[in-house]
Amino acid sequence: MRIRRLAWAGLEIEAEGATVVVDLVQHPNELFGLRDPQAELPAPSAGAVDAALVTHLHVDHTGVPALARALRPGAPVFRPAPFADVLTEGVERELSASGLATEVVAEWERREVGPFRITAVPAVDGLGSPQVSWVVEADGSRILHAGDTLFHGAWWSIAARCGPFDAVFLPINGAVVDAPALQPPSPFPAAMGPEQAAVAARILGARAAVPIHHDDEHLIKPPGYVEVDGPVAEFRIHAGGIAHVLDVGEWRDFTGELAA
Repeated sequence: MRIRRLAWAGLEIEAEGATVVVDLVQHPNELFGLRDPQAELPAPSAGAVDAALVTHLHVDHTGVPALARALRPGAPVFRPAPFADVLTEGVERELSASGLATEVVAEWERREVGPFRITAVPAVDGLGSPQVSWVVEADGSRILHAGDTLFHGAWWSIAARCGPFDAVFLPINGAVVDAPALQPPSPFPAAMGPEQAAVAARILGARAAVPIHHDDEHLIKPPGYVEVDGPVAEFRIHAGGIAHVLDVGEWRDFTGELAA
């Protein structure tokens, strides 16, 4: 199973000639109405993706235009349940208007797409929107993508029911969010920080822990979005030898030495 890290929290996963994506977005600076002269970031080939998984329907995890470009006609978009939420209503409208083949997958439910076996597992959104994490299996390897979840008490159940994992992709930026729609604001992180992610990786029995959802150099953050300082360096300290940092656009073959 080959995996490429895409922008922010995105992944592109290939196995046996099939492709799925997780939390695919367009160029990150489009998310907040900002523009930047940088070259385009890595993206799947147009019309080549067999299924998309979204952990939750915030704009930095569900890029409807990017999904519409990437997916084959009729390919499924697996998602958590809808919920009346000011942070997700815009993406819900976009998805409805797009005609994409969305399908709600509840916690612990499983779907199969080509060589991929896909399971939704519990997660907790720090801003109140429904969220799941995704377990993806193919080629004898198994990974988990955790969106931007908080640390929670289901790690042990996930490890027992789905683990161990060749790799886990975990948020590490510990973002504190002061959004107009969420007042008064919370001073607490809305996603895991580096130490929490490292602890989660060890509970999950991960052979490799890959940080995502952190200070991506291509993303201009909106006002009121503050990350922890130096999250990657701190994650390396806490995760030790299982830390594997991927640059945006970098591929890693998890049927190789890490899965051996």
